[in-house]
Amino acid sequence: MSIPPPPGPHQPDPAQGPSPAPDPYGPPPQGQQPYGQQPYGQQPYGQQYGQPYGPPYQAWGQGYSPYARPSSVNGLAVASLVLGVLCCFPAVGLVLGLIALAQIKKKGQSGKGLAIAGSILSSLGLALFVTALATGGFSDAWDEFKKGATEGTAFSVVKGQCFDAPGESLEGLTYDVDEVPCAGEHDGEVFGEFRMTGGSAFPGDSAVSDAADEKCYPLQETYAMDTWALPSDVDVYYFGPTRQSWRLGDREVTCIFGNTDENATLTGSLRADESTLDGSQVALLKSLNALDTVLWEEPEDYPEDDLPGYRTWSRDVHDSLDQQIRALRAHSWPAKADKQVAALVKDMEDARDEWEKAVAAAEDDDVDAFYIHYDKGYEYVDGPSTVTARKALGLATKRPTYDEEGGDGSGERSGGELNV
Repeated sequence: MSIPPPPGPHQPDPAQGPSPAPDPYGPPPQGQQPYGQQPYGQQPYGQQYGQPYGPPYQAWGQGYSPYARPSSVNGLAVASLVLGVLCCFPAVGLVLGLIALAQIKKKGQSGKGLAIAGSILSSLGLALFVTALATGGFSDAWDEFKKGATEGTAFSVVKGQCFDAPGESLEGLTYDVDEVPCAGEHDGEVFGEFRMTGGSAFPGDSAVSDAADEKCYPLQETYAMDTWALPSDVDVYYFGPTRQSWRLGDREVTCIFGNTDENATLTGSLRADESTLDGSQVALLKSLNALDTVLWEEPEDYPEDDLPGYRTWSRDVHDSLDQQIRALRAHSWPAKADKQVAALVKDMEDARDEWEKAVAAAEDDDVDAFYIHYDKGYEYVDGPSTVTARKALGLATKRPTYDEEGGDGSGERSGGELNV
């Protein structure tokens, strides 16, 4: 009878049946040494064959995973850095940075460098904000912003510039024009500009139109002094601010020449001022235009309905004639035009006497006498002596005509607008 060998450290007891699989992470079974260790004095397996001693697998220390778990980044630190870099809400960025440093220290989070950088940048931004506020830098920046915004909304055109308008129309709404040479065909020619005054509230399209009617026509006579040279189909239009551009500081009204037929264009420049005319031409046109300006201010009602108004206006005409007579006599005219201008001055003197009598008739409430002197005073206007003086100086000689809508001496003129 064979005797079974005694159970060894690596053999189960037959009487106990098969032993369960050992737990690799639990304590070793009773009577056994931990894996990889041998009793004192016993050679490890394989030593006798010359193999080096060592465990067959790498043993890790505590835990189950060889990968270290990194600490989380503080979100407030990231937000502080972003606000500091963007320079927006610097005070908020500084507060977030300080809170982030306290949380990082307490929770052991990462992001300390981000919080410090965000705090520093936010502090610099806050310092710049306070400096700009104290020195008025924000006011200048806002003005520049409004200027840029306005220029983007209401485009810029300058005196003497010719252009084509979108849709080939000078009425309606536009956001841009194309500059073209004045020598060729074009839709409009800029002859002046002025700025409106007012608060932040838009005064309305009618107020812009009234301002243009009041100020564009006088500017016309400084750009196209020889008004007789203007084609009959040319009228005054303008670029005006809109409700939107007014909020951004746009107050510019630009006065332009355009064709009364929206399907037609202009050809060549209409400019006739001191840059294109000689001294004698300018002297004569200044006097004639000054008188025309006063004549355009004639009261709208009939003399019998507003005789006091006509009395005041007649006195203004008399005084203007007196002033222009002295100016024409003081100028040295070229020989080719001396006699012609002298004849014109003589007619102006006769007209001055008639307007003086018209004033006296109005003071006496004599409407019939006023009409007599009123008609005689107007005889010299655009009369033969005016034509011969113009011709001698090389100016236009075709008298302008006015229809009922374009103007008849009552001061009413037509025009149009192009809002921008």
